[in-house]
Amino acid sequence: MGVLNVTPDSFSDGGRYLEPSEARQRVDELMRDGADWIDVGAESSRPGALPVPAKEQLERLESVILHALRVGAVVSVDTTSPEVAERALALGAHLINDVSCLADPDLAKVTARAEADLLLMHARGPMSAMPGFSEWPDDAYSDVVDDVSREWAAARERAVQAGLSADRVFFDPGLGFAKNARHSFEVLRRLSEFQHLGAPIIVGPGRKSFIAAVDPSSPSERLGGTVAACVIAAERGASALRVHDVREVRQALAVLGACKQQQVGHA
Repeated sequence: MGVLNVTPDSFSDGGRYLEPSEARQRVDELMRDGADWIDVGAESSRPGALPVPAKEQLERLESVILHALRVGAVVSVDTTSPEVAERALALGAHLINDVSCLADPDLAKVTARAEADLLLMHARGPMSAMPGFSEWPDDAYSDVVDDVSREWAAARERAVQAGLSADRVFFDPGLGFAKNARHSFEVLRRLSEFQHLGAPIIVGPGRKSFIAAVDPSSPSERLGGTVAACVIAAERGASALRVHDVREVRQALAVLGACKQQQVGHA
């Protein structure tokens, strides 16, 4: 899942793809690099980010969605706005990526009407309430895997009550969201334990700040940590990975796959 932020303020690529031509070119690059999905967002999810009006989000999104569909991408739209989701799905988007853990059940309603899929990421509260990158009280969870599982399952139940089939709801543990670095590493280490939820696991470790806890670095310097986290996630049950660096992660997964095939051949 290749990330494309058409925002001025996202933590990693904010401001790089605001111009429609630049955004379309980035779609083409991600597809050449091997992306199966294009995940496009017009509202930053960095700590302290304020909501972006639906009209402004759609002005940033529409031409990019249409171009991505034209070149054969499966399109995911990162938004917490039911209005934006409804329009994006009407244009042909396949999935809504909700980083709010379904703060607004209407998001599930519009997704259900379109017979589309909904990716629910675990979070606690809006992005504007997050104190900083990988900053969260260490004692906020009694057991981070159990608590995330329970809170996410409650969000899925709200989606089902809104009319969405449970098998159309995907799980994202929300690395870095309402979690400090220790929480994120524990979630990654114990990722296989989330399989009991019975939902596809989508993980987004790309360039995130928990990597800087073990190697102080800027987002652009976190490729190695991103690749390592992706390989760990893939080995522990992730169905898809949401990343900026598609080609590099694809290469790492290809090496992992080749090694596994050799192991089977020698079994």
